[in-house]
Amino acid sequence: MAYVINDECINCGACVAGCPTEAISEGDVHMEINADTCIDCGACADVCPVGAPKAE
Repeated sequence: MAYVINDECINCGACVAGCPTEAISEGDVHMEINADTCIDCGACADVCPVGAPKAE
């Protein structure tokens, strides 16, 4: 299962820099993870200052 980013996201971009597959991009409301590209590694969750990325 891919990670998803919840509404706690503050759009800081830390997760983008931490993603090894470049699966994260800026969405309309907050950063979004492309489920087709996400490898479920958790790197985004490890670097997020507010804990917005969660395993789905």
